[in-house]
Order: sequence, then C-alpha cells, then structure tokens
Amino acid sequence: MSVTHSPSEDRPYGVTLVLKTWEIPRSTYYDARDRRLKGTSASRPGPKPLLSDQRLAELIQELLTATEEHYGIRGEGYRKVHARLQHAGHQVAKDRVLRVMREHGLLSPTRVGRARGPRVHDGTIVTDQADVMWGTDATSITTLDEGTATIFFVVDHCTGECLGIHAARRGTRFEALEPVRQAVRFAYGGVAEGVATGLSLRHDHGSQFVSRAFQEEIAFLGIASSPSFVRAPEGNGVAERFVRTLKEQLLWLRYFRNVEELREGLLEFAERYNRSWLRARHGYLTPTQVRAKLAA
Repeated sequence: MSVTHSPSEDRPYGVTLVLKTWEIPRSTYYDARDRRLKGTSASRPGPKPLLSDQRLAELIQELLTATEEHYGIRGEGYRKVHARLQHAGHQVAKDRVLRVMREHGLLSPTRVGRARGPRVHDGTIVTDQADVMWGTDATSITTLDEGTATIFFVVDHCTGECLGIHAARRGTRFEALEPVRQAVRFAYGGVAEGVATGLSLRHDHGSQFVSRAFQEEIAFLGIASSPSFVRAPEGNGVAERFVRTLKEQLLWLRYFRNVEELREGLLEFAERYNRSWLRARHGYLTPTQVRAKLAA
C-alpha cells in the first residue's frame, strides 16, 4: 500500500502515512520487515523451553491415551493434565499446557453454559473432614433389553468418594436406600441403629428422598436429613457434579444389555473413580488418597 501512487498527487502514499491511517506502530512494521528479510519469525523472548510445543503436544497425547487405556478416563481438563505432567517430572507452566492443548484440539469437550439469574445458594457445601456430609441423587439410562433403569449413588462432600452406587429397573424409595447402606457399611463397618450419628445427608426433593420410608431409615442410622433448596441444584452440587462425571466417563460411552450388567459396570466404575480420579480441590489427589491423608 505504501508504494501505491496517489491519484491526486501522483506519488506514493509512503510508509508513514499508511501506518498513521491504519493506526499501526512503526516499530511493528519495521520489526516485521526485518524478520521477513532475515527469514526469521517472531518468538518469545528469554531462554528456550526444554520441551518444544510439538514435543509437549506429543507427551500430552501419550498421557491422555495411557490414562484412557489404564483407568478408562476419556478426556481430561488442562489442569489435571498439568498435574499429571508434574507427577511425571515435566516442569511446564499451566497456561502453556492450556495453549498447547487448545491449539492441538486436545481439550476435553464441554457444553456451552447458559445465562443464570441470581443464586439462592451462595454458601459452601464442601466439608473439611470425611463423613460429615454425604450427597445422594439419581439419574437414569436406557438398557437394551430391559428399558429404563434408575441409578442411585452416595458421594462424600469432602473426599469426593463414591461410597455407594446401585441400579434398579424401578427407582423406588427402597432402591434409593441401597447406596446409603453401602456407604454406611464402608464408613462405619456395618448397619446399626445410630451408627452414623453426626452425619448429614444432602438430597434434593425427589419423591424417593422425601418419602417416609427413606427418612425413617436414615433417621434410624443416625443420619440427619439435609434437603437442598428448591430449584437450586447447586445446593446438591457435589452429587450433581458426580452425575456429570458418571455420564461423561461411562453412561454416554457404553451400551448395557440389562440392569445387572449396568450394576456391575457401575461398581467397577466407582472403584476406578475412587482410585484414579484427580481432585483439584485437594491438590490433585484421588478420593482414596484424600481419605488416607485425612486419616493419617
């Protein structure tokens, strides 16, 4: 453009006028010109990193593949990838991991959120110790031979562990109690009157959870009922987040022939989740490691 002749003046516009019109700093123009003449490209100042971007992308891809093959975890966010790189001895900045994963299409797919109004729940539901508050919820899936099945589970609000999980053709109040009993046996060694005194159970207002049978059973165990706010799912956010992970890592990836096959798959997933899923809140430890650390 700078060498183009002006129709009225019959002379080139010149670099200064063009840069002023386009509001481009002269230093930017001359830097680009000099690099073009020297055959070089712009690069980040400072020492060169030990790993090139290409090699870092290859390591991340290898890590994601190994994680999927070993643990069955498909797709991880850049924070957990950064933590796994740190564990493997690679000192790489977290922002650089994000950039490289974005450029190479390695980021875990996420859904686009929607605008939200004022929040009813502005507090916190996570705890500093295990077995202070548990969360329970339900979701469903369609099996190939037996139709819709309902899944119930219990998770700890501190460690994030899946303490109990169960599937049934009919999602009744009695089926909703099965993962609670599993969790009580795991945490307290058995089911007995008042064995879980001091524990709270967070749940929504589903008909199974507010039923008399469910409420009487948890009261017998010594568990205090802690219903979340109406139309505020974040009040049961620990359980809601586990539902998302369960769907992304299992339910949306496999077909199940019947409820029994689904139940076995859920138990295997819960064991793998507790052993290998990284919890950012606890410095990227697994739920099992968090419980062991708190018990030490």
